[in-house]
Amino acid sequence: MDEIRIKLETELREAIGRLRQLGGGITAEELPGAIGDNSPCADEVDEIQANESRELGFVTRTMLVERVNRIADALERLSEGDYGVCVECGETIAPARLRALPEVQTCIRCQDRLERLERRMETVGALFGDTEEEI
Repeated sequence: MDEIRIKLETELREAIGRLRQLGGGITAEELPGAIGDNSPCADEVDEIQANESRELGFVTRTMLVERVNRIADALERLSEGDYGVCVECGETIAPARLRALPEVQTCIRCQDRLERLERRMETVGALFGDTEEEI
């Protein structure tokens, strides 16, 4: 278990480090503006590119925060003696799955079921015109 703890702690430090590198704020120069030809986004294409870049940064930060939380949860489960046990069905998670994704909380069977359920919900939402945010 010490090897797993070391791996999780290392991955946690790396994820937090990447999150710190991304930073949290944006500067006024990064914001598109309609100030005129002198604005950093005077051109519509520049504005679209700036928005796309900012959106990718937000998504990347969100994914890193989620990963940090999953790793922290895995370390907590390790301390409590629940590491390697599926939170859905209580079965042991395959060691190969844990080696590949040490922060994983579900066995492959439960993960597959959860993903199929999620896809079904997205399909139902699309049928009723709902967006992902509304589901």
